[in-house]
Amino acid sequence: MIKSMTGFGKAEFVINNKKIILELKALNSKQIDINVRIPQGYREKEIEIRKELSDKIIRGKIDLAIYVENLGEESSSKINESILQGYFEHMKNINTKLGLVTDQSTLLALLRLPDVIKTEYETLDEEEWKVIEEHLISAIQEIDSFRIQEGKALEADITSNIRNIMILLGQITPSEMKRIEIVKNRLTENLGKLEMNGLVDKNRFEQELVYYLDKMDMNEEKVRLENHCSYFLETLKSKESNGKKLTFISQEMGREINTLGSKAYDSDIQRIVVQMKDHLERIKEQLLNVL
Repeated sequence: MIKSMTGFGKAEFVINNKKIILELKALNSKQIDINVRIPQGYREKEIEIRKELSDKIIRGKIDLAIYVENLGEESSSKINESILQGYFEHMKNINTKLGLVTDQSTLLALLRLPDVIKTEYETLDEEEWKVIEEHLISAIQEIDSFRIQEGKALEADITSNIRNIMILLGQITPSEMKRIEIVKNRLTENLGKLEMNGLVDKNRFEQELVYYLDKMDMNEEKVRLENHCSYFLETLKSKESNGKKLTFISQEMGREINTLGSKAYDSDIQRIVVQMKDHLERIKEQLLNVL
């Protein structure tokens, strides 16, 4: 079973006259990369949040945002009257000296000055945090379900491409045997054209021909590629999602396919190798999003 790295989870609830919205998003990434945006009142729990996300989500670019809307009559933001009054008196004196009018617009401008609006942060309510933590776990489980569902689609596509590579691998053998015979006849014919007046040592020629054809032999590469494909499918069916391991196996598959291409010396085999590479590239693209 494999899982996708992408997913989305959301929770919305009300507690202590607060409407809290929790949004959790996961995207693909080589490592775990966590970005947390939470209100000041929950900052002391950030390390705990990061550990929870790291343990459960494992890998990916994780974005967590917690939004809080106060439903009560009182607001945590207050106007600092003494500072505002001091600003107002000071501005009034300046306006008088400059012959300017001090009116409501002056007051509106003063509200934007530093320290006029102060925010009072409440101490963290542990019972409130327990509820938030429960919904966070729920959002993580939602992401996990999303990942499993997306993983099924990825697995079907990747398996299809692996099967196609194995089918193409079987098509190489007929062309390989024909290729060896063609190369052997071509070398014999070209040697005959040299008109060496019987100076050719036929035994030495046969030895060199066997050595040359042995260098062209593809059997080892075909066996290794077939084993890599089988191991890939076996790993794909394991209980845990092994995106990194599958990537390593696909790299080994690429090496064998490239070697087959370098030994081809035949247009039919070259076409088969190109098709193999096409399927392997599709696999690698999908593996970028596998957990």
